[in-house]
Amino acid sequence: MIEGVGIDVVNIDRFKESLERTPGLSEKLFTESERTKNVQSLAARFAAKEALAKALSVGHGLQWHEAEVINLENGKPEFLFRGEIADLISGSRVHLSLSHDGGIASAIVVIEEKA
Repeated sequence: MIEGVGIDVVNIDRFKESLERTPGLSEKLFTESERTKNVQSLAARFAAKEALAKALSVGHGLQWHEAEVINLENGKPEFLFRGEIADLISGSRVHLSLSHDGGIASAIVVIEEKA
């Protein structure tokens, strides 16, 4: 059974401007390994974290580094959870889809009920 669904879209140019304008924003939002990605991928990862927060419906929000977006060997994106989010999501199946095209990055997160 579906426990939560979240979607988010990010304007890549505006996101890039925010990163350039705000010192330390990249370090706040992304893990060291995520920060090696290009701006389109960073915008998609930000959208993924926002979509995750919406799917979880957590009132206090999430710690950005507790949900890292990684790519499996086949290229499929997946979350690597740590800390409080890992405890909250434990036992649930989380599906993630990312895209970026036409100046927009998007992400959809679906959370299936715990077994």
